[in-house]
Amino acid sequence: MTTGPEPTPAALPAPVTVIGLGNLGRAIAGALLRDGHPVTVWNRSPARAEPLVARGATAAATVAEAIAAADLVIVALLDSPAAHEVLTGAAGAVGGRALVNLTSGGPEDARALAAWAAQHGAEYLHGAVYAVPQTIGTAQSSVTYSGSAAAHRRWRAPLDLLGKGTFLGADAGRASGYDVAVLAGMYGMLGGFFHAAAMAKAAGISTAELTPRLVSWLTDLFPALATFAEEIDSGDYTTGESSLAMNATGLETIIRASQTQGIPASTLAPLKALIDRQVAGGHGSESLARVAELLLSGP
Repeated sequence: MTTGPEPTPAALPAPVTVIGLGNLGRAIAGALLRDGHPVTVWNRSPARAEPLVARGATAAATVAEAIAAADLVIVALLDSPAAHEVLTGAAGAVGGRALVNLTSGGPEDARALAAWAAQHGAEYLHGAVYAVPQTIGTAQSSVTYSGSAAAHRRWRAPLDLLGKGTFLGADAGRASGYDVAVLAGMYGMLGGFFHAAAMAKAAGISTAELTPRLVSWLTDLFPALATFAEEIDSGDYTTGESSLAMNATGLETIIRASQTQGIPASTLAPLKALIDRQVAGGHGSESLARVAELLLSGP
């Protein structure tokens, strides 16, 4: 009786190290454990590793020990200085590893760590997470990456466990560039919402009553961002459909109403100052988007 060839065993999930066990790091380690990956973890406060150890993770005593345990090392620390300190303190262990840094920071922070990693024989991939920790590993999570294309190709399967991944190119700072810009827009919107809520409350309108109307207005406004984007990228602000002078007048009315209600205009005054500078410079008939030129030119 003849038999066929022995079946090829399925590849086992690769070991992964997770550095940093804040809310994001714990969620990342948990998603990897659920998929069967051997996970080694390290955190400054070892007690944070205990729930993950109970689920099968291995706690490393040092950063170098943790890095040595896997070819894929995911870093999720508080901020860029912390990531730099922790990684450079274990420089002798990173050679041959893929360092995937999901720590928030600016583009130059990512580029500096990418250069450092290359000097020490490691591949570097920077990631920006668009999710709250509890949605890591679900369809509500997405991550953008930039840096080493080879590292992204090799480790795409475990990385995709964290959320829908998008690779943005070889510039390690590109993912962070998108991230901090998106977050700046988000916080600007939240500042506007909080100001609107205060003005509504001062006028006897509940925030719950205000919010549907505000959301509807903002939804209708969003297409204008594409027009503003074209103007900013081209540097041509002559269309003037939403002119600086018109907006200066409108914003002055809103600020006066806010102050009359006892609500400081601290979230609106900086924008008003930028608009006023453009109007004073002779650009009142041009588009509101021209305000971006002042920000691009610095103080």
